[in-house]
Amino acid sequence: MTYQTVTIDRRAIPHDAIEATWTAADGWPLRRIDMMAHGAERGSILFMPGRGDIYEKYLETLAHWQAAGWNVTSADWRGQGGSGRMSDHQYVGHIEDFAHWIDDIAGFWADWTASRPGPHVVVGHSMGGHLIARAIQDKRIAPAAAVLSAPMLGLKGLGLPMSFGHLVTRMMRRLGPPERPAWKVSEKPASPLAIRQTLLTHDNARYADELWWWEQRPELVMGPASWHWVERAYESNIRLNAPGRWESIRTPMLLIGTSADQLVDNKATIAAAARIPGAELLSFGREARHEVLREVDAIRDRVLQAIDDFLARKVAGAATERVGAAA
Repeated sequence: MTYQTVTIDRRAIPHDAIEATWTAADGWPLRRIDMMAHGAERGSILFMPGRGDIYEKYLETLAHWQAAGWNVTSADWRGQGGSGRMSDHQYVGHIEDFAHWIDDIAGFWADWTASRPGPHVVVGHSMGGHLIARAIQDKRIAPAAAVLSAPMLGLKGLGLPMSFGHLVTRMMRRLGPPERPAWKVSEKPASPLAIRQTLLTHDNARYADELWWWEQRPELVMGPASWHWVERAYESNIRLNAPGRWESIRTPMLLIGTSADQLVDNKATIAAAARIPGAELLSFGREARHEVLREVDAIRDRVLQAIDDFLARKVAGAATERVGAAA
């Protein structure tokens, strides 16, 4: 297929986008944005961002898919961005258990697929990729295809084996209030805020976009995770990588990772891709940092083209069937 880039004002909500909320079964509101396809519809994409993320950071990626004919939706996870907080700490990411997020995505997916034409595709970045993978493993969602961008399938921060890291974080959680921050600043323990960008992207302008949105919408700002979140993340990753879990997946899946990632364990991404039947893997080295969808153009274009090509191959048949049935 022909690849085309889309250029938008990354510091403005597109004029045809709709910002709204979706209400979970327990009444919790999740902030969402919807951008309907330009031209002939190919289907619908749900994009779920990472820990502490906001959908504003990915507006140009959402616009890219919209221009390619996809109906696009993104939402902030419960407890972050514009979807409230799960503790009294405004800037600390906290959750009692990752199962709450699995319930949220299952409910959101059911309502979203009922209101949007298929085929239905899901893309998850970092923690979003982790939660999407768990929801697929648990058969809570059934997408036509899935893309995991720098997924959190293992943790890099503490540099510990999964089982030992879980033991240590359980101890740390008990040494004080479990909602207390696990580190002071940035996205990695002991890293000053001044070098946060070196963990995320080589693109200075795209990194600055996030800071600009924080200034415009200060309620979206989020810093470190709580110790309870870190412990639950280890527990969830152990569950995610258990024997037979990846092997049970039948969803066409593309995994994207970089060996230079200092936030998630890229070796876990490579291992998962090898275990998922028919999975495809796109790997980068030092040229790419964690936020591959917000990297410099040379990298981001390769990522978007790989996703476009993957979806063209894996869901083209489903789209053709839908068009034929409508006729």
